[in-house]
Amino acid sequence: MTVRTFTAPIAVLMVFAALLATMYLGYASNTETNLHDFPVALVNQDVGDTIDGKPANFGAQVTDGLVAEIPSEAVDLRVVGIAEARTQLQNAEVYGAIVIPSDFTKRLAVLGAGAVVPGEIERPVITVQTNPRVGPYTTGIMQRIADRALAQVNETVGENLTDQVNAALANGTPVEMSGAARLSLTDPVRVVTAPYRPMDDGAGQGLVAFFYTLILLLAGFTGAMIIHTLIDSVLGFTPTEFGPWFVHPPATGVSRLRTLLIKWGVIATAAPVLSAIFLGVATALGVPLGNGALLWLYGTLAIIAVGVTALAVLAIFGTAGLLVNLVLFVVLGLPSSAATVPLEATPSYIANLAAFEPMHQIYLAVRAILFFDAHADAGLGQGFWMTLLGLAIGLVLGVLGTHLYDRRGLPRAASSGQAAQADNVTEVAAVAAVG
Repeated sequence: MTVRTFTAPIAVLMVFAALLATMYLGYASNTETNLHDFPVALVNQDVGDTIDGKPANFGAQVTDGLVAEIPSEAVDLRVVGIAEARTQLQNAEVYGAIVIPSDFTKRLAVLGAGAVVPGEIERPVITVQTNPRVGPYTTGIMQRIADRALAQVNETVGENLTDQVNAALANGTPVEMSGAARLSLTDPVRVVTAPYRPMDDGAGQGLVAFFYTLILLLAGFTGAMIIHTLIDSVLGFTPTEFGPWFVHPPATGVSRLRTLLIKWGVIATAAPVLSAIFLGVATALGVPLGNGALLWLYGTLAIIAVGVTALAVLAIFGTAGLLVNLVLFVVLGLPSSAATVPLEATPSYIANLAAFEPMHQIYLAVRAILFFDAHADAGLGQGFWMTLLGLAIGLVLGVLGTHLYDRRGLPRAASSGQAAQADNVTEVAAVAAVG
């Protein structure tokens, strides 16, 4: 043993720990500070009204105030029509909408008149629509953005309305406003928050999509490790230990490429069975599955894509491939998946990983199937094609890498001296176990 025997694994663990802390703590902390490009639709349906002989449109004023008030670097505020807003909500393109109704100006005018005329009046309403199907954390962010912006708008509208009423009273018969009337003018707009297409029972506030994504990825990732270990053991490339028993049969001499093809065949055969098991358990638990057949098909594809790529990495990097796969699929994948905290609330170095990380692509497709009627524009299209691309990359890397190793005369076989030493170790271990 040398000093390197101890320092090398410790150094690797230190780097791994630093990466874990950076990804996971950076992912969950300072979401307000990290907020960027959070998509919100703003709809002004107000048709306006004629007040004191002049056209007025308070909805347009509120719209301009929101555009000026909401920070553009944090929120991607999209001023659109109601039809476009609904389309973007249905396709998970926006995480919420602020809707000003068509009678907004009329109701404000009535509220102003009601300050001096007896009678029951209702405050005008602005509706904040959340999109809970996008993710469990987006609703809270949307509500905070709307509350802050509309509180300022409410104050401004209240001041303007109070000034108009005071001016009207000064020019007419002097009438003292009641305290209730003044209070209604200082807080003239009622904000109502409502979910756009509420979540179904059993959806876990949207977390079902995340955990279904996780089990698909783990089935491919851990399945690849299990297949890699067992097939290598059967072919004699690695020893097998069962408690005190140690077995290392002679290597069969199968090429690296053929070995990889065998492993790929196993994961491809197991994938539809695993996907069916997940679907059956979800059905038994009462999870709303949307299009069950499509979910089974895509789940099969996702397991195969992850398994094929993970096996290719193991074939190319050997034992180090275990760490490479762990980093690629889990350490980098989970924070950039957008399954809990949206990418728009994470640091840029995490959000940028979503462009290629497998877990994010799988999550988009699964979420679209479960919650967005399997719309291609809601993430199913991107998730499907990126999963196919990942599968193609895994196939190409695996075939090219193992074929190159085979051509260069690098078979998976020990030298004669190493083989003899391994046989001696096996015999000693067997004797010790029997004794």
